[in-house]
Formats: sequence, structure tokens, C-alpha cells
Amino acid sequence: MIQNNMQNSEISPVQPIPVYILAGFLGSGKTTLLARLLEDVQRVGKKAAVLMNEVGDVNLDGLAVDSDIPMKELLSGCICCTVSGDLGMELLRLSDEHQPDVIFVECSGVANPMELLEGVTEASLLFRMDVRGVVTVMDSAFLSEQLEKAAEGKGKTYRLLKDQLRAASLIVLNKIDLVSEEKLDRIRSLIGEWNTHTSVKETIRCELDPALIWGLNGTRAILTSEDEDTAKPKFRVLNESHSHVMVYTHYMTRPVDSEAFEAFMSEMPAEVYRAKGILTFVDTTSRFMFQYAYRQLDFLKIMPQREVPDVAVFIGENLETEWLRAKLEAL
Repeated sequence: MIQNNMQNSEISPVQPIPVYILAGFLGSGKTTLLARLLEDVQRVGKKAAVLMNEVGDVNLDGLAVDSDIPMKELLSGCICCTVSGDLGMELLRLSDEHQPDVIFVECSGVANPMELLEGVTEASLLFRMDVRGVVTVMDSAFLSEQLEKAAEGKGKTYRLLKDQLRAASLIVLNKIDLVSEEKLDRIRSLIGEWNTHTSVKETIRCELDPALIWGLNGTRAILTSEDEDTAKPKFRVLNESHSHVMVYTHYMTRPVDSEAFEAFMSEMPAEVYRAKGILTFVDTTSRFMFQYAYRQLDFLKIMPQREVPDVAVFIGENLETEWLRAKLEAL
């Protein structure tokens, strides 16, 4: 499956579960894309799980998902605000109960992925998870309509669409057959202004090569039909280019020196706007949770009631993951 980034681990390696966030406005095609990705995962004999959010009290989109796929639902609220506190717990339940190889989080159409990223990473502090990226599915016709209605960018829906596109590691520009080439050119230009670091895949009915999804967040993970060693399907991973808004998760292999860690955090570039984690230090018997925001670092002594890994999670734009990895491994 998708492998951890750690090298020369001194502990028994437990691969983190890759998590993919599917965002986009109502009716954009998220569930259609989800069905295609689930089919691809099943094709190679892997196990997927889904966390699906609906603003209403009934999850109609969930009815379109194969009943054999483990799924949790968050209803009656947007996943990035009113039910955000439940997000991490539901991800943990999926992991504990089903041990999936990959998890997909399908947001409600009104969710802002910028706010969602931090909520998802909370679960990675308690269970080995790796947020691979945000896939934003955008309805070309609807976006074009909103551009015409809100030429000055004052509408709330317009601003939400902008945020959904800005947060994307990959943009799936769907339903391109419903707009003229002139309108499509305007959309392309606007996306280029809002998100200069992401890739855009233009589709009809979300038809695309799933390898585009597996390759997010600085790692290219190819689903292959055969493993040379075991003759079983697996995920193969190659390092590749960085994404725009991204999360880097690093599981520690041993306790670290507290002063060395503080010195490392003092070197954080401006692109890192949030970090958190759980650590064991060589110079104390206690374990600590750390929080980093607005260039301020805080520690809190903790006594976990369950087994949790030592982990550091970084959220930011265009993260230099190789620099982070090298620094953390040196600790």
C-alpha cells in the first residue's frame, strides 16, 4: 500500500493509512469520482473506507456507494464547523473497526477544505494516518454562472468556490461539455490566478486516471496489479513534486531531545502555518503534545489512555517536505 516516508526505522513499521479529502460544491460530481476511486482500489484487492458528510439529516449520496464498503456518516452539519469535533473520532472508528488500506473523506458541498484539513489531522495524532491531499471537483457550468453573477467576487458562494479551489492539491474541472470554449478559457485563467501550484484535470462525468489521485502530496503512488515479491496487488510509491496546500505527517522512530526539537521548531519557514504532534523526550519521562501556530510553540504534558504514536504533523503551503524529513530524522 502507500508507504510511510520514514527510513531506517528502529521500531516495527506500521504503515499509516492514506487519507484523501474530496471537496467541491453541491452537485459537482464528488460521489461519481468517489465511486471511480473505490472501484480502482477494489480492482487491486485493497480495502477502502469512506467518511461521508451531509448537511441534511439523510445521506442520499451514501446510497450510491457499494454497500460492502465500510462507511461512517456525519449528518446535520458541515464537516468543517458544526460537526468538526466528531470528525477525528469517526476516522478513528473506521480505522479501528475495519483496518482499511485507504480512507476517503467526502465533504458536504458547503465545506471549506481550508478549515477541514486541521480537523482531519487531529486523528493522525491518535492513529497512523497520512493526509495525502484535497481533490476539489468543480462543476464548470456552475462556476461559470457564479462568475457572471459575482463579477466583483462579493457573493458568499463565489468566495466558497474560490476557497475550495485554492485548497486543492488537484482540481477536477468537471462537466466541461456544458460550457463553451470561451467560458472554459475564462475559468482556466481564473483558476491559474487562484491556485498557481496545482494540477487541473478537465473531465466529463469525472472520467480520469485514478493514478492522478494516488500521486498527491509530494508522492507518486501507482496502483499496480502485481507485486514482484508476493505476486499480490499493491501500491507503489515514488517521490515526486510538491502540492500547494498540503499536510506532512512524520512518525518518530525514537525519543528526541527537547532542546533540539525547540531549536528545530524555531527554524520553521513562514509557509508552515500550523503544526501539532505527540512526542517522547529523552530528558523527561513524560509524554507531551505540542502545538505550533502564529510562530508560537506550546507544550502540554499528556497521559494517553490508549496507545498512540509519536508523530509530528505540519500544515502549510508548498512545504519543503524533504527539508522537514531530514531535520526530523536528524533529531
